[in-house]
Amino acid sequence: MNNEEVSRRSQRPHKDRGGRGRGSILKRIFLWALSLFVLAFVALAALFFYYASSAPTITENDLKSQTTTTIYDANNKVISRLGAQKREYASNSEIPTLLKHGVVAIEDRRFYQGHGVDPVRIVEAAIDNVLHRSNGMQGGSTITQQLVKLSVFSTAASDQTFKRKAQEAWLAINVERHFTKNQILNFYINKVYMGNGVYGMKTAAQYYYGKSLKELDLSQLALLAGIPQSPTYYNPANTDTKPATQRRNEVLAAMVRAKYITQAQANAAMKESVTDGLDSTHGNTSSNDSSVDEKVVDSYVKEVLTQLEAKGYNPNTDGLQVHTSLDLGAQEELYNAANNTVSFQSDKMQTGVAVVNPHNGQVVAMLGGRKTGDVVYGLNRAVQTDRSSGSTAKPIMDYGPAIQYLKWPTYYALSDTKFTFPGTNTVLHDFDNQYKGTMTMRTALVESRNVPAVRTLQAVGISRATKFLKGLGISQKSAYTLANGIGLYVSPLQIAASYAAFANGGTYYKPYYITSITTQDGNTINYNKSGKTAMNKATAYMITDMLKGVINSSDGSGTAAKLSGVNQAGKTGTTSAYSAATGTTSNTNSGVMDSWMAGYTKNYSIAVWTGFDNAKTSISSSYTKAAQYLYRDVMQYLDAENHASDWTMPSTVEAVQVNGVRQLVIKDSKWALTVTSSTSSSSSNSSSSTSSSSSSSRSSSSSSSSESSSSSSSSSSSSSSSSTPSSSSSSSNSASTPTPASSTPTTTPTTPTQ
Repeated sequence: MNNEEVSRRSQRPHKDRGGRGRGSILKRIFLWALSLFVLAFVALAALFFYYASSAPTITENDLKSQTTTTIYDANNKVISRLGAQKREYASNSEIPTLLKHGVVAIEDRRFYQGHGVDPVRIVEAAIDNVLHRSNGMQGGSTITQQLVKLSVFSTAASDQTFKRKAQEAWLAINVERHFTKNQILNFYINKVYMGNGVYGMKTAAQYYYGKSLKELDLSQLALLAGIPQSPTYYNPANTDTKPATQRRNEVLAAMVRAKYITQAQANAAMKESVTDGLDSTHGNTSSNDSSVDEKVVDSYVKEVLTQLEAKGYNPNTDGLQVHTSLDLGAQEELYNAANNTVSFQSDKMQTGVAVVNPHNGQVVAMLGGRKTGDVVYGLNRAVQTDRSSGSTAKPIMDYGPAIQYLKWPTYYALSDTKFTFPGTNTVLHDFDNQYKGTMTMRTALVESRNVPAVRTLQAVGISRATKFLKGLGISQKSAYTLANGIGLYVSPLQIAASYAAFANGGTYYKPYYITSITTQDGNTINYNKSGKTAMNKATAYMITDMLKGVINSSDGSGTAAKLSGVNQAGKTGTTSAYSAATGTTSNTNSGVMDSWMAGYTKNYSIAVWTGFDNAKTSISSSYTKAAQYLYRDVMQYLDAENHASDWTMPSTVEAVQVNGVRQLVIKDSKWALTVTSSTSSSSSNSSSSTSSSSSSSRSSSSSSSSESSSSSSSSSSSSSSSSTPSSSSSSSNSASTPTPASSTPTTTPTTPTQ
């Protein structure tokens, strides 16, 4: 080999072994990525076809039928149909070409070129979602996919799964194979929700303009084409017409881009107001075709719709079959009693009523107001929390916790003497502006005395009272105060549900209306009771035993609610009226602002509020018992329908005679050790006094500072000091239990009278 040959070899390019290595790695990575992509694609395709194979069937009747949510009572009777206006199917010849062009331009501009699913549209929608931008169009669904969704699926967020999307796409492809584009568009135009309970654009033309589709101009047709995206927001009858105007203009602009109309035509249409031609009489449309009067069930249906929306459903477009716990007979009785039978001060005097089943929390009946005229889905006072409950708070915030946590017997001695709220100059008064000295807890609750109730709350403590309320589904953001012991800001529904826990032996069930929902594809979801222990059986029974006296005792505050042969317990509540002179509702005002009656049997719990929406209007003395009369009417109907037996005393409670009065004590408490009775019984069902007097004894260590109240040594119900726990002397403002700092009221309380 000569030097020249060596030189030529040295000039040849050398292979870069490092570069060749990097290229090989990149190639392998690319191939791995490609393989993973292919595998993922194949897997997704397989999953798609697997889900598609289980897609529901869809027929021409499904595509043509109107989407209606139907609501049933507990006996499967239809009580409401959403969108029950007169519905007329628009034939192809009745639908203007301009309306079809408007729908296609704004909803699915490649509708005529696609095959049910538009991949480009899906990508565009995904990019828009990532970049948080909108071009005024719908999402990735084609008109055909939207039609399929309206025909057989729900729009609930929980249903927007890959499985559902796969089935939707598969059915859309099949619909495109069996129907023409024109047929599909006609199905869609006749099915879409147009707001105000109206379905289909032919009915919408009548509802909004009182005309047929053929009679509408370009501006009106463009508005109709744009409404389905957000029927409530784009309603031309709204006070704010800007959204409707903007949407109409978007449709017109889209029609120009699609070359369906000229820019000059669009400009002329944009100059027209969206309110031009609106018909306030809603043309040739009819009312609900249910045999049930809408006014009777209005409040109940409103809450059902609210609950549906909270669960992610759209009752206007999902075509649901909704079964509820409504007792229609009780609902009609309640409505008639409030509007016709029971006397109220005037048509402006209002009420809110809730009826709950203590066994499961089902809302049996509800009334949100009376004399409401033609208002639909108006203010529901049965769920409002802006009025004080008055003394109906005492069992759930004062005496219930005292039995639950302090194990007080019903004969526990309490002081009804002058009381000033700590840290203030506010003196607590009662309806009679008197003090009665020392009395038992039973007497204080039956006669609804305020001072003993607040002293009880002091002994219990705000923390434990708050815990007890929370167990009954009641809470508030700010800390409770002593004033809340005689008035909570809760709704009739909350009171009914909390008292239901006394009725059933201590379990709180969250109230609910809907028992099952069936979607268009035949899937049924059942809803059952959700309960938790709120108190022990002893507490529930002892409160119930005392609350019987509120209705049955001659000294009770709820005697107007008494019903012969009905085993019931209850509590009244009233609050002081507004004073124009002081501009307050202080406890020195005369008159009543709110009047309540809450009561229950083992089968039903009812809470009734009465008053005026204008809190400055007082209830006259002749009508303060309207709440009791309304309660009595409804309870009489319900108990006749489903009579309740009396409550059975639990084994943890003992009945004793204290100075000739039947009282109750928890067996394992220290109070049980201080009273012996030859007539005590652990199985008695009666709340009446037994015939024999008991002998009583008291040990010197039986009363501790943590469980004694500041009361005098004698009781208005007990003449012997040995029959009640020993207590400190009378006129102290605070109980021996330290009052938490959070219990100091920051505002003048609204004082209940009874």
